[in-house]
Amino acid sequence: MTSSVLHEAHEALGGRFSVLGGEEIVSDYGDPAAEYRALRSAVAVLDLGFRGRLCLTGADRVRLLNGQVTHDIRSLTVGSGCPAAFCSPKGRLVADVHVFALAEELLLDFEPGLVDSLKARLEHHIVAEDVQVVDVRPYYGLLSVQGPLSDAAVRSLELVDVLPEAPLGVVHRNHPTLGDLYVIRRSRAGLPGFDLFIPTDALAAVLDKAVAAARQRGGCLAGFEALDRVRFESGIPRFPVDMDETNLPPEAGLEATHISYSKGCYTGQETIARLRTYGQVAKRLCGLRLPADLGTLPPKGTKLFRDGREAGYLTSARLSGGGGTILALGYVRRESVAPGTALVVRLAEREWPVEVVPLPFVPPTL
Repeated sequence: MTSSVLHEAHEALGGRFSVLGGEEIVSDYGDPAAEYRALRSAVAVLDLGFRGRLCLTGADRVRLLNGQVTHDIRSLTVGSGCPAAFCSPKGRLVADVHVFALAEELLLDFEPGLVDSLKARLEHHIVAEDVQVVDVRPYYGLLSVQGPLSDAAVRSLELVDVLPEAPLGVVHRNHPTLGDLYVIRRSRAGLPGFDLFIPTDALAAVLDKAVAAARQRGGCLAGFEALDRVRFESGIPRFPVDMDETNLPPEAGLEATHISYSKGCYTGQETIARLRTYGQVAKRLCGLRLPADLGTLPPKGTKLFRDGREAGYLTSARLSGGGGTILALGYVRRESVAPGTALVVRLAEREWPVEVVPLPFVPPTL
């Protein structure tokens, strides 16, 4: 396990720790319900330094990455970004990433636990190209400010002269005291917000200022649990929980955001293009509702049935905000994906009803 650079600071603030993808994370600061409310109704600050961060430098960086991911990296201009996916040769998901075009490098942000494998994959494809792949986690931390009041909170920090306006837009500044930093307009979990890539030496100072700005607006520090709850309610799949190496990107609903169908060749392109040309995927990620009296949250992989035949499987489940039902994400065969379709799960020696519902889930009243 790799410990957080700000472990002592989080511990002093009441942080409770766990592990995700081999990296230490702050699960919460003692009151996950309050942290959730801050994200939904005000603003919260999160330390996401546990996430993977790679930079590609060199004259051939765009050409190399464009041949590896599903989106058209050639279309990015300096100060812009896009979501993308790394796939296997058979089109299965390997990683869900965001790519940002900086002045002299490409920045990749992705889930923890994937740095070594993605770095090795990219380096394997460097033959005579001028490309260097650098793990920048030792040099840059990642703070995120999320929630309806995030604009005002980040503006008050005066990190950059003007905040980025476009989604995934990047503003860079060589700050006189904090060093080279980057502010990105990044909605995480369906919330308005910003990511702050801050030099490690300045990370504690910026965290203090960001937390103060959030508290002035009725917000607070938040841990991973609150953010992941909002992400789930927004119906956004997270790799490798709700999408993994067994899934094709269109099955997880990524075709509109992560895939360019006009860019040409990349690893896995043939399979993904064939799906679009000749037919639909066999299953799709859906929202599901189960009765709360099930008594337990069904585990990942729990099978779904319709009329006695297997119709899909669950990937994750949570109690609804009011506790009256269990909400779940799962893959459902295409003939059963219409909202209102009745399915069942078999648990505890009986069948329980499941209903297909639209995404995103309706958040609880605050």
